[in-house]
Parts: sequence; structure tokens; C-alpha cells
Amino acid sequence: MNVNRLKEIREDNDLKQADIAKILKISQVQYSRYETGVRTIPIYHLIKLAKYYKTSIDYLLGLTDERKPYPKSILK
Repeated sequence: MNVNRLKEIREDNDLKQADIAKILKISQVQYSRYETGVRTIPIYHLIKLAKYYKTSIDYLLGLTDERKPYPKSILK
């Protein structure tokens, strides 16, 4: 996982780790561990962050440099 991507997108949005931790309903320390790569971020947090930042999980993981999210699925 590209942990630098989490920090980069957070800073691009002028947010602090505490701001994102609040969105994820976790401690700032726990979020810091995701951002530094000490802990692996759970998929449900990746989904929440992708929706919040209006991007794809692939972008957050560093699998693409395209920030634009994918079109929404017609499947429920």
C-alpha cells in the first residue's frame, strides 16, 4: 500500500490526522499508524476514505495515479 498517498491526499485537502480519525471514528494515533504503514488499513476504512475524498480505492492504494473515481455500479 502506498502510505504516502494517504498523507498526500489528506494534506491536499488541508486536513489533520485528527480530522480523518474523527471521520473514521478511530483515534488519531490509530490513523497515524495507517498513514505510516505500521498497521494495515481495513477495507471498510478504505471504502469510507474513497467516498469521502471522491476517489477510488485504487488511487488510495497507489495502483493508479488517476484521482477521478470510477462510475457508480448499477448493481446493488
